[in-house]
Amino acid sequence: MPPPAPATARPGPAQVYLKIHGTRVARPHLLDWAVLVFLVALDGALNFIEPFHRFVGADMMPGLRYPLKDNTVPVWAVPVVAVVGPVAIIVGIYVRRKNVYDLHHAILGLLFSVLITAVLTDAIKDGVGRPRPNFFWRCFPDGLPEYDNVTRAAVCHGDPAVVKEGYKSFPSGHTSWSFAGLGFLSWYLAGKIKAFDRRGHVAKLCIVALSLLLASMVAVSRVDDYWHHWQDVFTAGVLVLPTTIL
Repeated sequence: MPPPAPATARPGPAQVYLKIHGTRVARPHLLDWAVLVFLVALDGALNFIEPFHRFVGADMMPGLRYPLKDNTVPVWAVPVVAVVGPVAIIVGIYVRRKNVYDLHHAILGLLFSVLITAVLTDAIKDGVGRPRPNFFWRCFPDGLPEYDNVTRAAVCHGDPAVVKEGYKSFPSGHTSWSFAGLGFLSWYLAGKIKAFDRRGHVAKLCIVALSLLLASMVAVSRVDDYWHHWQDVFTAGVLVLPTTIL
């Protein structure tokens, strides 16, 4: 007799439901997904553009001599905090409730919130060209300043890529990404656990506030690291309100 065929793991009910209904749900939103791809490409292009080089004179340098430190929250960690973490929570809720419509629309809304915010943030960064608090050490890494004899404008001799990044202080990208993703998650969880049903469940509000607290800590780290002025962080937090609410 031939040997029995090896047993294969059978997909769970959540996987089966997603496979059967997922395509049906996503098909009417193909244009939305195409727009998301466009936003990704647009944001990538904005990061290659040389930002406006705002005038930085010798008398401005005392306020821009903060230390050039590493990021407490690395750049690679921002998408993890703003996108990967919220998606994992949304998927976890799907596994429990098996609502593929909720899964699709929540992830679509999250990505739109983050990407629209990212495009707005980077476009404003390029247009404003505000120097970061640590601009001096980006411009003069050896600590020896050079200024134009007539205009007294800074003549940078640092790494061009580092100097370029030094003109992108306003607004804070870490802050806007974090509040866009975690702010959306906060509203999403509020709806799922019925935090505003007027029954006085303070514990539910604490759950909702946790994601906003994490976003706030990311924002505070940008000021502590001297990569942003407080106005950059405050504006970035306000910038995301339309994308997370609408």
